[in-house]
Amino acid sequence: MLSPTLTRLNAIAMVVGTIIGASIFVQPSEIARHLASPGEIMLVWIACGVVTLFGALVCAELASAFPQTGGLYVFLRETFSPLAGFLWGWAMFWSVHSGIVAAVAMVFARYCAHFIAVGDSGVRAIAVATIVGVSALSYAGVRASTRVQTLLTIVKVAAIVGLVLVGLVVVATRTSSPPMDSAAPAGASGFLLAMVAGLFAYGGWHIVTYTAGETVMPATTIPFALVAGVAVVTGCYISLNEVYLLLLPLETVRSSTRIAAEAADAIAGRGGASFMAALVMLSSFGGLTGLVLSGPRVYYSMANDGLAFRWLARVHPRHQTPANAIVAQAAWASVLAATGAYRELFTRVIYTEWLFFALMAAGLFVARRRPNYRPMFRTPGYPLVPMLFIAASLAIVANQIVRTPLSAASGLGLVALGIPVYYLTGSKRPNTRTAHADRLP
Repeated sequence: MLSPTLTRLNAIAMVVGTIIGASIFVQPSEIARHLASPGEIMLVWIACGVVTLFGALVCAELASAFPQTGGLYVFLRETFSPLAGFLWGWAMFWSVHSGIVAAVAMVFARYCAHFIAVGDSGVRAIAVATIVGVSALSYAGVRASTRVQTLLTIVKVAAIVGLVLVGLVVVATRTSSPPMDSAAPAGASGFLLAMVAGLFAYGGWHIVTYTAGETVMPATTIPFALVAGVAVVTGCYISLNEVYLLLLPLETVRSSTRIAAEAADAIAGRGGASFMAALVMLSSFGGLTGLVLSGPRVYYSMANDGLAFRWLARVHPRHQTPANAIVAQAAWASVLAATGAYRELFTRVIYTEWLFFALMAAGLFVARRRPNYRPMFRTPGYPLVPMLFIAASLAIVANQIVRTPLSAASGLGLVALGIPVYYLTGSKRPNTRTAHADRLP
């Protein structure tokens, strides 16, 4: 059992800090490549924020109904079956979540190389050391880990706000503006491709639900944190991209591999690159603390249900953390970072999480048909909001299957491999829990 220590501020910081990793500093160029005008680019960022908010609202209702450690795993287990929850946990550990942990650690390490001259092996060593270090912080206690993340989140949001304000001042003092592109509209296909890239930058919004068993009054705290956190992130993303487009020519936005550094250079000269490298390091480290903290809670919950090795359910007697699950995640993520295997897993499997998101939203319809379903928060705009979120999620999956059918098939195959494992290991249906049964006394 895990102790409830996370406050509302901690929960909001987890949402904001996990979403705002490194993607916002590079992903805008990927979006711009598919679109024809600044107006379309801004529309995509707004649309992605709306879709993410819809998902957060669905997640908020389910979290208020099932405020237990494990988040999405619990929602799938309770609304569909233990198999559905198991497949999510299986995908998380072997590919989706561990792969993201490795990828974010590599981003941190590569930007370290801006200040320290190291080769590829040195970058990988820094990534592994970062994973181990952040995991050790999480192992030592959820309170220490969330305090670090809360502080880093406040600092990076303040840095983004400062960058935006200074950028707007620079734009206001200019005598000329970047040339505008008058190309024809990109069309539905280009818009959808840009949406996929944009939603990747919004990833991680559901992470806070994994720590429900360690959150004070989770049935009300987590819904508030989800909505408030997504709103803060959307505001930061829209403002930051507006500054990118005001400071730089559209063609530069499209072609740049370091869009945030280009914008910082336009503001502060050549010293901007070092500022942005430091900001990306801070941002990715803060996001990593949330990722490392949250994943083991799913494996811990699965183990308590008999759907994973029982030793993963061990709670450290002094630190009150899922110690073995943290070690297991750190070990596998370190292997992925050290070998570079995360790249293949990440590109093949990351889109499959949207299949589970669609299933989660469909579970809301299942749950609402049950007479004993009593959530403390209800999704505004039901049933339209979850229906639109399901449609967006399935569009992302379909787009990936059409664009890269072989890669998509192998990714789905890796997830499907969990089905025989589930039955061969003799996994059984968990006992129904009460809302607070996974907490320490």
